Amino acid sequence: MAFDLEDATEPAAVAMEWLVLGAAYFLLLLFLIGVFDLFLSLYRLLVAGNFTDPNEVVGLLDSVLLLLIIVEVHRTLLAYAKGEPVLRIVVSAAIIAIARRAISFRLEDYSSGQETVLSAVAIAVLVLALALGYFLLDRVDVPGRPEL
Repeated sequence: MAFDLEDATEPAAVAMEWLVLGAAYFLLLLFLIGVFDLFLSLYRLLVAGNFTDPNEVVGLLDSVLLLLIIVEVHRTLLAYAKGEPVLRIVVSAAIIAIARRAISFRLEDYSSGQETVLSAVAIAVLVLALALGYFLLDRVDVPGRPEL
């Protein structure tokens, strides 16, 4: 009787696929809750008359970008479950995440000027590196990928 590694790993692979799909549905639920919260926050802003306050608008943008990150992670999970490439989706999620960080950047969050400049430079480097990576992903010839 020979031991077949493929047969032995099949239950783990199937379980992982189900767990990935479960995580995707959980993210869908988080997204729905987030959209509800976004509309509730917008309603509160309009009722309170704070819709012109830049800090409040940045807070709303932060929520929208967080929802977009959830969408990208959801897309990543679905692509992974289908066996499709996920690198482009992961890079786009990272771009959204660093854009969220750049938009919510506040000078008063840092204790010194040097720390502030270092953080700003780090964010800028990440934005440039991710944008370059995303651009290069379009230029790489991947076997089996349809031409655009």
